[in-house]
Amino acid sequence: MMDPDYDLFLAVVEAGSLSAAGRSRLMSPAMVSKRLSRLEHRLQTRLLHRSTRRMALTPKGEQLHADLLAISAAIGEAEARVAGNPDQPAGPLRISAPTSFGRMHLAPHIARFLALNPKISLSLDLSDAFIDLYSSRVDVAIRISAAVDPGLTAHRLATSRRVLCAAPAYLAEHGEPHGIESLEDHRLLAASGQLPWQLTGPAGPVGLDANSIVSTNSSEVVRELAISGAGIALRSLWDVSEELASGQLVQVLPDHEGSSDVAIFAVHPPMPAPSPTISAFVAFAKSLYAPSPPWESR
Repeated sequence: MMDPDYDLFLAVVEAGSLSAAGRSRLMSPAMVSKRLSRLEHRLQTRLLHRSTRRMALTPKGEQLHADLLAISAAIGEAEARVAGNPDQPAGPLRISAPTSFGRMHLAPHIARFLALNPKISLSLDLSDAFIDLYSSRVDVAIRISAAVDPGLTAHRLATSRRVLCAAPAYLAEHGEPHGIESLEDHRLLAASGQLPWQLTGPAGPVGLDANSIVSTNSSEVVRELAISGAGIALRSLWDVSEELASGQLVQVLPDHEGSSDVAIFAVHPPMPAPSPTISAFVAFAKSLYAPSPPWESR
């Protein structure tokens, strides 16, 4: 078992604030602050710069945080070895995944994964932010991207085709686009950072830069706006295949799709030999989407 003050320090860094860490531990922010001050006094160094608005690790705090993460992982592996077969997946497993993908294509399968691996204690964090695996307490992250940080070990899980689509009501009112250039005359929908669109068509790659008619940081909001008839969106098939099959959405300009190099990966920091827990999850995730992901067959 790790020193309680060290464990609280890890919780504060993971939560991002004293109050959030206190809520997870049923402690007041004042008590969390007192415990951290006690730890800093014991170590004779400041670990966190904290104010009413923000919190940041000091260089010494970053060093301690990295060391404690390694110790925490080693404790989990040691407990697994003592508990039984050292090759049997056991202990904590922390997974991060994009919000929509995790909710739609990962969460429904968690019960089966835990039934196959009853000694794993799983934590699933859904966020559209790219979690820093070196500074967070995340073991494996699901990434949907064209490129993966070369400093990470990546396991390709599936393709991620993206298509242009709109609701029939929108097309009935505004007409269908008859070429990429005509999209500039339509209402486009995209979350922050998703434009310009990089598309591939009969003539090769083409970029489309425009403004979304609604400004939002939520990809799920864009999906709902498209279904409601607000405009044309570039969406992943894993996100809208059911709506395309039911007719709630219609593919437009079917000879153009999102760049084909975008794929879905499971990534984790490189290690000489991945733990049985990480290996079990990666193998399970691959089985969910192979040989062809379910959203491709609808």
